[in-house]
This record gives sequence, structure tokens and C-alpha cells, in this order.
Amino acid sequence: MKHRIQTGILLLLAAVLILNLSVTAFAATAPEVDAAVTDTAQYLVKTVKAPQVGSIGGEWAVIGLARSGCAVPENYYSDYYQTVVKYVKACDGVLHEKKYTEYSRLILGLTAAGYDARDVGGYNLTTALGDFDKTIWQGINGPIFALIALDSANYPIPQNPKAATQATRDMYVNEILRRQLSDGGFSLFGGSESAEADEKADPDITGMALQALAKYQDRPEVKQATEKALACLSALQDSKGGYSSWDAANSESCVQVIVALCELGISLDDPRFVKNGHTLVDNLLTFYQKGKGFLHTADGGGSNQMATEQGFYALAAVQRALNGKNSLYRMDDAVKAADSGTPVPTAGLAGKDPHVQVMPIILPGITFPDISAHDNRLAIEALAARGIINGKTETDFDPDATMTRAEFAAIVVRGLGLTPQANKTFTDVSSNAWYAGYIGTANTFGIVMGTSPAIFDPMGTITRQEAATMVARAATFCGMDTAVDTGEVRDVLAQFGDYVQSADWARAPLAFCYREGILSQEDLEILPLASIKRCEIAQMLYNLLAASELL
Repeated sequence: MKHRIQTGILLLLAAVLILNLSVTAFAATAPEVDAAVTDTAQYLVKTVKAPQVGSIGGEWAVIGLARSGCAVPENYYSDYYQTVVKYVKACDGVLHEKKYTEYSRLILGLTAAGYDARDVGGYNLTTALGDFDKTIWQGINGPIFALIALDSANYPIPQNPKAATQATRDMYVNEILRRQLSDGGFSLFGGSESAEADEKADPDITGMALQALAKYQDRPEVKQATEKALACLSALQDSKGGYSSWDAANSESCVQVIVALCELGISLDDPRFVKNGHTLVDNLLTFYQKGKGFLHTADGGGSNQMATEQGFYALAAVQRALNGKNSLYRMDDAVKAADSGTPVPTAGLAGKDPHVQVMPIILPGITFPDISAHDNRLAIEALAARGIINGKTETDFDPDATMTRAEFAAIVVRGLGLTPQANKTFTDVSSNAWYAGYIGTANTFGIVMGTSPAIFDPMGTITRQEAATMVARAATFCGMDTAVDTGEVRDVLAQFGDYVQSADWARAPLAFCYREGILSQEDLEILPLASIKRCEIAQMLYNLLAASELL
């Protein structure tokens, strides 16, 4: 009997072992990771045509693309560098008075693209991180990203003569350690006066803290803190291999833990981070959508652009680990740019009208609270920073509101850098109206027409097909080839079931806009007669300027 019981136990253990092995066998494979990286890179290049300085559509996209080694258009990184130079000069080297992570993020983007962050249009962006007090002012993210940025290319700790407290790497390491919670993890408010009595670890912040501490594992106190944090993250991981932050399972929390493990050189199938056969990578890929990037949450909530950029650089980190390359943030292997000095700014396409000018950044960092999670945030911020488009108020952009004909005339004239000048063509456009000069110039250039020879209807709204037509006219002055033959019009528009509702005069301009990516071919319908929204106009104009090399 005893022998049969022992045999039964052995068989049971064997079955469990076999079951576990069979489950693990379904973990994401290297080819699956490679395919997702390639597909998402193509999606990002399409959605972030001209990277800007910013947390969305900017540095994180550049970092992911550069560190993945995926193909990007010619001059993609040099054009980004030129944009950064113009931005930094517009700021006079002061990226933000309080948020010093602005410096860290930009240092990382430039370093990944092969540029030296110590000479950007004559400004040393690392200098700000020599000010300890100002760097840690915003909380734990300050020292975390200061270390990650400085260590990315082994930048020496900068001497900041204006700093009340000169920073050192040790000070930043100790500041992070000081904020570790009793459960072993880290949180946004841990170690601060804002922390709750029972402050709990957040997986995002814990992952980021470990990324910063990764290069300091030779220090016993750092090694000990790291082991506690890893144990905390293992305990926080859910049964599907992922994480929740603010009570919602999301892709970004998983991203930060993946990057942390890669920075620490820990295998992604480490038993501590496999739950029910599900690895972190398995979990991240559940948010992946072929041809559409990554979701923030499984139900599609949140900013998918931000989730896509973060999901992508996490996969780039995984791919680098699988291929035995330097980790995501160990960038001393980054391909150096041919010339990291200040290049001559681009001036658009060769065939552009000489009146069309590149608009400089005059309001760096401008944003609006009501676009924080909006799909068109990048476009709106890029245009607002150049004074091309305004909010309805100082705090609200009102992205889903419609746009008047007068407002459209204003933003297209500003976008092309044209000089406003009234032409007195329309009887309903008073010479004293704020929009008179914009309508006059847009009409003189043939970009906008009246609803009749003498009437413009400045307060009337614009339909989607009218917007496409006007943008296509503007494109000719930007040097783009707007010609579309009958066969191409049919081929491009036939994919949309409602194309027959569009006017004959609008079909060629619509086909041009879809062909050039000014309008997205991922849309299911054209909706030609629907009034266009402010956010949609901003995206169309942004796409036009990016394609015309005018950003």
C-alpha cells in the first residue's frame, strides 16, 4: 500500500511537471517578438512622421525606433535633431522651471538617436541635472530619470554653478533608496509628505526605480534594496503575468517591469515572474494589436499612442536581451550621428512656394488639460507650440468642437507661414474682423473660396470633404505633387463604403489626402458631409506640414 501511495505521488508530481512544461511552451517566442517589433515600428513611423519634443510622439518613439534598429525614413533622426535644436533655442535652454524630467527624457532621445546631449544648439542639456534640489523637486521620478539619462552614455555628472546643492550620482542613488517603502517597492509619493500612512508599492514606479539602480548593483545597500523590490514585484504580479496600477490592469505597468528586468540582466522567464505559465512578455502581447500598436487597457481605454510607444520600447528591450545586445538604456553602442553640431534647418520641399515658411516654436511645452489622453494630442501640441492653432480658452482646446471657415483660413495661413492680408473680395468679411487678413491671404493663394463670388460665410462650418479639398490646395504651395488620376481616385476611395456620397469635385483631393497619409486609410468611412472637428483639422494640417518638411 505504502509503495502504491509513493508511486501515485510520483505520478502526480510528474503530471504537474509535464503540465507546467506544456504551459510554459506556449510562452512568447523570439520570432513572435520580432514580428511584433517590426509591425509596431512600421505603425509608429506612420503615426509619428515628424517626432516632436514631448512625452507622446517624441522621445519615447525615437528611443524605441533607434534602439530596435528598425528601418526609418531617411533623415528621420536628423530631422528630429533639428526640431530639438529649434525647440531648445526657443526655450533659451530652459525646458521647464520645475519638471526636470523634461531634460532627462530629451537627453535619452538624443542619445538614442546618436547625438551628444551636451551640445544641442550650443546648450548643454545635462547641466540642469547638476542641480540636486531642482531635480528631486517633482518627486522620485526626478532622481530616477536623472540617473537613467546620465548613465545612458556615461555622461559625467555636470557641474551646475547656479545650483544651491551640487548633485552627485551617489546623492541620486541615496534619494531613491530613501524612498523605498516597507513592502519593498516604490510609489510616486513614497518618502514624501504626501505619502499615506499605509502607502503601497506601484509596479510602474518600482520598475522605473530598478531601472535607475541597475548599474549600481555592486553596492550592498543597492543590491539589498533591489532584491526587496523584486520580491515585491513578484508578489504584485497577477495570475495572467501582468500588473495593475490605480486599480486597472494595463500594458504600461508591465512595460516598466520588463525594462527593469532587462536592465538588471534577469531572464524574462525567471520563475519569480511566471504566473500560471504566463510571462511578462506573454502579458504585454495580449495588449498588442497587429497594425494598430498597443492598447492601454484590455477594453481599449486610455491613450493608445502612449501605450504603443511604451509597449514598443519594451519589446525592443526584450529583443535586445534575446540577441545579447546592450540593454535599452545602455546606449554607448548607439550609432553616432554624422554631425551632432547644429545643422541648417530644413526649409521644406524643393518645389514649395517661396512665400511658404517654416514656423518656429514660440510656445514650447504648451498643452491643454482636455487633450491629455486624446489621440490627436501630438498634432495639437505641435501646432499650438508654433502659434498655428489656439485653444478655445487658455485651458481648454475643445478638440471635438467643429471649426468655422474663418478659423480654418487662419490656421492654414499660419501653418504655411504666409502673411495675412485682406483682399476685400467678400462682402460679408469686414476689414475690421480678426479673420479678414487670413481669409484674404487664403483666398488670394486659392486655398479657400467663397460660397459664392461675393460671400465667404466666415462663421459657417466645414465638412470633411471641404477640408480635404482645401488642404490639398495648400499642399501644392508646399511643393507636394497633388495630381491623382481617375484610376487612382477609384482605387483609393473604393475601400470606403460611403465614397459615393462625396462630391465629384472632392474625390481627387480626398484620394490625395488618403494617399499621402494626411487622412488615415484606417478609417472605415470618409463621412464626407460630416462637419470636421478641431482635432481632425489639427491632425490633417500636422500631417501635411510633416510630409512637406515644414515642422
